[in-house]
Amino acid sequence: MKRLLWISVAVLLLGGAALGAYVAIRLHESRNIQGSSSVEFTTAIATTTAVATPAAPKVQWPAFGYGPERIHVGPGKLRPPFRKIWTYKGQALLEFPPAIGYGRLYFATNAGVMIAVNAKTGKRAWKGPSGRCVAASPALADGVVYEAFLNKPPCNAGGKHLDGVVIAYAVGFGREQWRHRIGASESSPLVAGGRVYVGDWNGDVWALATSDGHVVWRTHVGGKLKGGVALSGNRLYVGSYDGHLSCLDARTGKRIWRTAAQPGLGGLGAFYATPAVAYGRVYVGSTDGKLYSFGATTGKLRWSHSTGGYVYSSAAVTQERVLAGSYGGDFLALDAATGDVKWRFKANGPISGSPTVVDGIVYFATLKRRTYALDVATGKLRWSYPDGKYSPVVTDGKRLYLIGYTRLYGMVPSHG
Repeated sequence: MKRLLWISVAVLLLGGAALGAYVAIRLHESRNIQGSSSVEFTTAIATTTAVATPAAPKVQWPAFGYGPERIHVGPGKLRPPFRKIWTYKGQALLEFPPAIGYGRLYFATNAGVMIAVNAKTGKRAWKGPSGRCVAASPALADGVVYEAFLNKPPCNAGGKHLDGVVIAYAVGFGREQWRHRIGASESSPLVAGGRVYVGDWNGDVWALATSDGHVVWRTHVGGKLKGGVALSGNRLYVGSYDGHLSCLDARTGKRIWRTAAQPGLGGLGAFYATPAVAYGRVYVGSTDGKLYSFGATTGKLRWSHSTGGYVYSSAAVTQERVLAGSYGGDFLALDAATGDVKWRFKANGPISGSPTVVDGIVYFATLKRRTYALDVATGKLRWSYPDGKYSPVVTDGKRLYLIGYTRLYGMVPSHG
């Protein structure tokens, strides 16, 4: 009997030791990684300040994140404080920001209604009910606005392979040009080189022809794709819900590399955020609470830094800084090369949406419905507004457009 007792004790001790070793290994693997400015990091003049690729004529804000690199840096010289010149009542949640061009703003409400409003007056030009759920920003190019949609209501329906669709609308009167069925999608489309790039919940990245929506290529990358793809040169970057980041050849869809977040006690965190590409790096946040920097060429982890909460926010990148918020309520500016904290701002609640930088000021909103404007260099508060919940700001260089919970505001500097 005593012998059995000692054996049981020994087994428990060995099990405890094994568990302790496992925890120690996982904690070591998930530690913050310090980066270097001399490894896979470019300081070329063209990318030092991370200025996004200019939009085409007549298009001032082409897609989520502004340019194909998705670095969320807008045009113009606009600084707070601001005053409202018009308000548009959306009648439903406005979760994702508009695209801007041809004198209008184009966006979809959570009720699945595609809307165009006049940029000067806020008056509605047209609307087009899709009959579907939506959680993405549109993309705008060559007189056509492209939007990705989820399944038909109910919007919280389950199912492994819910269907979605990409629809192309003419900017003039909203007439549908074409539609193509894909998996359920909340991936904000990207348009470049005559193609629409978009991901879906089935884990597929699609390249559709802008002319008629036919499939140029389709590549399966793994888990669900929630965010959009980023493009730099001929390479596409996309994060998936299985904790992996993939790089594809934009011309063929062929996989170039695939890498992963750091393993933690609960496994890999999920990539919901849309990646941002700058300085030869890919920057993306994870639900494991970390911001990551990977080499754009190799896919190797260059640094990681814990934020104190889930990171659904897609990062803005400028002035060699990576700017993003977390569910912990902190908004951080990290050194783009090393991941070191430049400054930290404590907001009034969780941060889910993505920031936007305009003229050296970074704007973000909290789930407690307040928009903040901070100085990129110092983190000092320059302005705030009592509305906004997700990604709160876009601009055409003339006006600032603030996306509230159900309202869209046209604003100009109050000192101008």
